[in-house]
Amino acid sequence: MKKVTILSLALILSVGANAQQNNPKLNLQLDKATTSVSPTLYGLMTEEINYSYEGGLYAQLIRNTSFKDMKRGERRPGRPPFESQSPDHWALTDSTAAEAKVENSGGINKANSSALCLNVKDASKKSGLVNDGFWGFPVRATTLYKGGVYLKSDNPNASVTVSLESLDGKTVYASTKIQNIGKDWQKYPFTLSTGKKISATKDTRFRITADENGRYWITRVTLFPPTFNNRENGSRVDLMTMMKNMNPKFLRFPGGNYLEGNRFADRFNWKATIGDVDQRPGHQSPWGYTSTDGFGLLEFLNWSEDVGAEPLLAVFAGYTLNGDHLEGDALQPFIQDALDEIEYVTGGADTKWGAQRIKDGHPAPFNLHYVEIGNEDWFDRSGSYTQRYRQMYEAIKAKYPQLHLISTTGRGTNMAEIMNEPGVKLDIIDEHYYRGAGDMYRAAFQYDNYDRKGPKVFCGEWATREGEPTTNMNAALGDAAWMTCMERNSDVVIASCYAPIFVNVNPGGSQWQSDLMGFNALNAYGSPSYYAQVMFGNYLGDKVVPVSAENIPQFDLPMNHFDSIRGAKPSSVPELYYVATKDSKTGVVNLKVVNAVGKAQTLDINIEGADKVVSKALKVQLSSAKPEDTNSIDDPTKIIPVKSSAKVGKQFTQVFAPYSVTVLQIQTK
Repeated sequence: MKKVTILSLALILSVGANAQQNNPKLNLQLDKATTSVSPTLYGLMTEEINYSYEGGLYAQLIRNTSFKDMKRGERRPGRPPFESQSPDHWALTDSTAAEAKVENSGGINKANSSALCLNVKDASKKSGLVNDGFWGFPVRATTLYKGGVYLKSDNPNASVTVSLESLDGKTVYASTKIQNIGKDWQKYPFTLSTGKKISATKDTRFRITADENGRYWITRVTLFPPTFNNRENGSRVDLMTMMKNMNPKFLRFPGGNYLEGNRFADRFNWKATIGDVDQRPGHQSPWGYTSTDGFGLLEFLNWSEDVGAEPLLAVFAGYTLNGDHLEGDALQPFIQDALDEIEYVTGGADTKWGAQRIKDGHPAPFNLHYVEIGNEDWFDRSGSYTQRYRQMYEAIKAKYPQLHLISTTGRGTNMAEIMNEPGVKLDIIDEHYYRGAGDMYRAAFQYDNYDRKGPKVFCGEWATREGEPTTNMNAALGDAAWMTCMERNSDVVIASCYAPIFVNVNPGGSQWQSDLMGFNALNAYGSPSYYAQVMFGNYLGDKVVPVSAENIPQFDLPMNHFDSIRGAKPSSVPELYYVATKDSKTGVVNLKVVNAVGKAQTLDINIEGADKVVSKALKVQLSSAKPEDTNSIDDPTKIIPVKSSAKVGKQFTQVFAPYSVTVLQIQTK
């Protein structure tokens, strides 16, 4: 019996030793951490899609401020409140006591030529003109709202009352009276202040009520809640805070398709977006709704400054989404326009456009290093981008040789053509990737063998598109696996930004599914992918630590519809993805591990090249029980990073949860 016990014990120890030996293993070589992490690796990209600005980041709350947008195909029995010209998102509460119609001329200026004429016949009935906002208005207790409206009236005793009220009009949350309305256009600022006992709600509307009979002309109605950093004409606080928490290093703007527009008239014409906001005409966005351009070039620049990022400016390059393009002499006005725009961003008081920026309210030049020429010009079937890029490259480099210029064609035929152009160099190429999680796993090592002598890479748009309206945990795993690739190769991938980052979750608010952050009029939340971004952006050193791996298990990817279309074959991919960086000043090592499968993984971790490893490390873990789990406007924190401590050393073992993204922040000396 004793011999059996000893043999059994020996067998158990042997099995345990083999199990230990067969654990996946990571070897971190701190003494070989010589490759620098790009200081602009993680940033932000946005454009006007999913009501990202109007009704989103741009804090202005009134929809259809100047009565330019009209309802389409409206047919009502009898006499409609606005006759044949009914402005979208506006309505009368009692059409028996007042009439209203839009007049397309006689507004306050050429940019805003429309106005609404309100003819009040029985003021005692308190017929109101109501606006439904962007799916409501965010009403909170003890909140000050700042508004403005242009008014005139043929009644010498005219006054109006403006208010925020419940949808049925029975509860008034805040109101104020505007008096002494004259016969000529005048802007009347006003404030609305809510009381202490109000429960937060978005089921509200904005109302203008004429206090006396007569005709009133109304246009440019605006209303702002408190804004981030209290900027006038500013941004929404919660969304700005969420972006700042990502620790972004740059902001790519204005897009995206929003840069090009469907037609030349719909491009982002930056000169029409600066100066007095009441003088901006607005334009049609390519995603089916109007942009007021209240959020213009300077607002973009202020946005980048407020979140601690530098601007990455995309300039219009003579190509629109419907395929129209210009080159040669016809492109010259747009080249000059791009040069003027760069001067607005960077110029001093001794320059025309730098002086204009100072006049607009920002004395200091902005810190600009990167300019992108166009957007996704691989869609230009005419093949004109080679010529257009060359023209713009030469002109910008001649005046601003210090700037790094980004080509939007990526690798391929256009890249080869551009590189063969005399005197033209590809500094950086922009590559866009929208994939499923499986494709992200397949691509998680694509830059490991990239030609280090070729152009640098800007991943200007990328996302794992799973989940809607915002992403689920499986998308976050795919995103994190892809970020390990970019981070490990950030000597090549100098910048990257997820897209799109915003979506209005109300019905009708989304044109693109699988987004980073969701919001409605009142609240906002981050998806699991958002929190993965926060983790990668905030736990980052300045040197890439070489990591060798042993015994990494594989799993078979299921085939999907897109695999079948492109003829892909079944494949196996790693269950684990990893990257490590080191802060060369403090010795802090950030080890990131992605467990893509539904079982816990025990890893042996060996740290080489450190004199000492502090035994207690910070552990930050994002995980869920199921890959389809997600956050929502009603359950915003179902999946969020959880902090704890972990015991570490020069050699240690760590268990990584199923479906998880984990950061171990380890102090070395």
